[in-house]
Amino acid sequence: MTGGTLNLPPYLGMAPTRYGTMLFPVGDIWVGRSIATYGEYSEGETALFRQFVRAGDTVVEAGANIGGLTLPLAGLVGAGGRVLAFEAQRSIHAVLSANLLLNGLRHVWAERVALGGTVGSIKVPYLDISHVENFGGLSLGGEVGEDCPLRTLDSYNLAALKLIKVDVEGAESEVIDGARETIGRLRPVLYVENDRKEKSAALIARILDLGYRLWWHVVPLYSPHNPRGNAENVFGNTSSLNMACLPRESGMVLGGGMEILSPDAPPPF
Repeated sequence: MTGGTLNLPPYLGMAPTRYGTMLFPVGDIWVGRSIATYGEYSEGETALFRQFVRAGDTVVEAGANIGGLTLPLAGLVGAGGRVLAFEAQRSIHAVLSANLLLNGLRHVWAERVALGGTVGSIKVPYLDISHVENFGGLSLGGEVGEDCPLRTLDSYNLAALKLIKVDVEGAESEVIDGARETIGRLRPVLYVENDRKEKSAALIARILDLGYRLWWHVVPLYSPHNPRGNAENVFGNTSSLNMACLPRESGMVLGGGMEILSPDAPPPF
């Protein structure tokens, strides 16, 4: 740092956002680009979380990336709440941790752990943070990569839990399998990415079997209401495809969404 200016390496940028100042990989084509261009990421997801998450709640985020949704979740639960943010990529986890420090979010625990259906370790393919990449699109496993601890959410023995957010690039079913006891005991809201056609039916069936009602939740990456007032849509029609899952016994419903009634339900586009 020289003269009060932070000297960042060329592959890292820093930008003010709706929820605080954030570092981001300059070459990240989705999350980083959204932070740099609009000062937010996937704001439609945060809008949904506001319906369920309150001050003092505990939230789990499986696949936190650099914190584009971790920061708003931290604001929703407040200093008296808790966010457990899991990110397996070592360099991306480092950026996530730095963003938490920059914003004084001591009630967020960032763990370099992959959540899954078993306890052990898993290979994380290495992506060079100085390159142009989709750092949020990395699938884990295989024979090549850095070792990362693999744990089940059940192994954390949480006493309270309001929301589980899962975005783990095709391993969503495994995260659910490793959280069955926790889900059965605490009945959190589940918010789960489901954009892999070949894995969709099995994922839906798992969550229906846990006694949940499911709705599709489609979130455009671009929002015209972004804090920069930027009217240029650099993402076109790109959206994230997720499911909002509510405990059946709660009587809660998701207004305006398309309910998923069977495992073979097609996405709404």
